[in-house]
Amino acid sequence: MARPVIGIIGNYHLVNNEYETHAGGIMNSEAVAEVCGAVPMIVPSDPRYVSVNDLLEVCAGFLFTGGRPNVHPEEYGEDYTDAHGDIDRDRDALTLPLIRACVDRGQPIFGVCRGFQEVNVAMGGTLFPEIRDLPGRMNHRMPPDGTIDEKFALRHTVTFNEGGPFHRLMGGTEVLTNTLHGQGIKAAGPRVVIDGHAPDGTPEAIYVADAPGFTMSVQWHPEYRAAEDPVSRPLFAAFGEAASAWAAGKRPIPIGEVA
Repeated sequence: MARPVIGIIGNYHLVNNEYETHAGGIMNSEAVAEVCGAVPMIVPSDPRYVSVNDLLEVCAGFLFTGGRPNVHPEEYGEDYTDAHGDIDRDRDALTLPLIRACVDRGQPIFGVCRGFQEVNVAMGGTLFPEIRDLPGRMNHRMPPDGTIDEKFALRHTVTFNEGGPFHRLMGGTEVLTNTLHGQGIKAAGPRVVIDGHAPDGTPEAIYVADAPGFTMSVQWHPEYRAAEDPVSRPLFAAFGEAASAWAAGKRPIPIGEVA
């Protein structure tokens, strides 16, 4: 049987400040190919080139990646300020309806960093523009200096809810993760369950309640060395299992079966 195709949401990027691309980090493709056991396919993050319906038919699941631009605050009913930073309305226009369609169908999704935030916004939640400006919060942003290994180094714990799907998947309630984000969840969407927090209270792990399929998402970056990391590997393996089940017969794997 052919491997399932997992769509990796690409990001708009300028090469040499003039050549426009839609690109994806190699570590995303590596995680999908090596740990999910799927075919990685970069998706142009612009509804002018791909439609939600086309993507639902082509792909068995979707990895909603991190990216420098943020979700525009108008998507959750707030005004834009300088604190919201770079935005990408084209990506918003594709990913938010795609997430809602996948949740309804039971088609597996896995949100990472910006993708984690997209899932919350798509499901009716809101975001803080800058976590480090909040009283009592740590700086979750990528360190400005150092090698890639240093930037993606493990920096804080995440504590999962006892008995929740992340606890069951990891076999424990506490893990160590990297952290490379500026924004974070302000209010969870009505169906969004926050299943893990950083030590400062920042939401780090979510899923969609009563969704018929796989909807686990994380604020950190598990794609970094996913095949080697004991926290990342089970996440991508479970996502790959859900994508394979969908490709085989469009059978959703609900959150209750993830373990």
